[in-house]
Amino acid sequence: MGKVTGFLELQRLQEAAEAAESRVKHYREFVLHLNDDEASKQGARCMDCGIPFCQNGCPINNIIPDWNDLVYRGNWKSALDTLHSTNNFPEFTGRVCPAPCEAACTLNINNDPVGIKSIEHAIIDKGWEMGWVVPQVPNQRTGKKVAVVGSGPAGMAAAQQLARVGHDVTVFEKNDRIGGLLRYGIPDFKMEKQHIDLRTNQMAAEGVKFRTSVLIADAPLDATITDLSKERISPKQLQEEFDAVLLAVGAEQPRDLPVPGRQLKGVHFAMEFLPQQNRVVAGDQVGQQLLASGKNVVVIGGGDTGSDCVGTSNRQGAKSVTQFELMPQPPEQENKELSWPYWPAKLRTSSSHEEGCERDWAVTTKAFKDDGKGNVSALIAARVEWQKDPVTGQSKMVEVAGSEWEVPADLVLFAMGFVAPIGSVVEAFGIEKDNRGNAKASTEGAKSYFTNVPKVFAAGDVRRGQSLVVWAIREGRQAARAVDEFLMGTSTLPR
Repeated sequence: MGKVTGFLELQRLQEAAEAAESRVKHYREFVLHLNDDEASKQGARCMDCGIPFCQNGCPINNIIPDWNDLVYRGNWKSALDTLHSTNNFPEFTGRVCPAPCEAACTLNINNDPVGIKSIEHAIIDKGWEMGWVVPQVPNQRTGKKVAVVGSGPAGMAAAQQLARVGHDVTVFEKNDRIGGLLRYGIPDFKMEKQHIDLRTNQMAAEGVKFRTSVLIADAPLDATITDLSKERISPKQLQEEFDAVLLAVGAEQPRDLPVPGRQLKGVHFAMEFLPQQNRVVAGDQVGQQLLASGKNVVVIGGGDTGSDCVGTSNRQGAKSVTQFELMPQPPEQENKELSWPYWPAKLRTSSSHEEGCERDWAVTTKAFKDDGKGNVSALIAARVEWQKDPVTGQSKMVEVAGSEWEVPADLVLFAMGFVAPIGSVVEAFGIEKDNRGNAKASTEGAKSYFTNVPKVFAAGDVRRGQSLVVWAIREGRQAARAVDEFLMGTSTLPR
């Protein structure tokens, strides 16, 4: 694959990016895809390794060595076709996927891995530029109607696959625009929303119908939904009108932190903060927008959502940004002999961190201080140690005595992950839950992705819990095959 000696002769090349001091002044993407020559050389680094562990590292099993070789040889159209054979939306994964494929790359054992994500990014961007990404309209219709509830990557992938085999697919979305957390969770500086719009247009041309601002529930989804102007459709109505229903509503119940002072103004979930800025970038008017401007911001949670809060706070002109993580600081370099080809635990510094942020690990939040007017003014933090329980062998958190200190905080953002789907959505359908509160559905056997409710399937984060965009695409594609088999008795869709 690629050039036989390429990995010996050529170095890994990072995609070019706009300097931090200028990119924080706008919300546009700032990472540039590789040009043709650069991508060809990066594809040449792909080894003829015999067993492409990268494909197993990738949740959707992208045929990575093949399109690396095709790019090396300049066969861009074939590379795009190969990429699309396993991935409906490489413009999403090429921008926001953490690239577990690269961690699994054989070259990563003792060298820099192949820049798989950057090559994927270049392939799909070239595909759109050249007009190669076109609607794939089915030759005939089946007459079967499928409702997909939720328009994140799982719902979109399933809808596109089902439409391409001739089913009449309608996607229902509670927000005013299609995309789920791709639209209102991921900041525009990581992925501009025109990419979602391009795919939505393609899918509409393939026959997918989109209905936005629709709540699928017998009762309000949660206490925060007060917009009575949204259309409401009951689960029973969907089950009566459609031959199959696929639930792909994600896992949007955020993890809370019930400590003293939690009720103070200025303490918010990340998903109260991030979507507002996305709406402003889209041209919407947002009343009483949560802003970091001129404030001391504390982000609790060290993952991708926390990083997104850091980048957005810097762009809004925060006075300071501090990010706390409960777990210990990971090593700067993983032990590859122990971790490869699996996703390693190591220190990761995002582009948002590079723009300005104080980071600290093994920190717990004990309370929030009141400024006397009901606003948060500071956070009381303490150090923790993780000790192994001699009986169970499990690690447990122990606060370090006398380690408390106070951190100025005018805006606190919880980015500690999501614990489950919005319960009332699953409950409204009468779907059985697993022990984590997710919709219970197996991925194996004759009834894969089937819930306990007749005609109702579940896929993506609503089934497996909070996960990656690439896992959502995998589940959407596999669920589409399961739905097609249920409707037609057999399926030509890939699994």
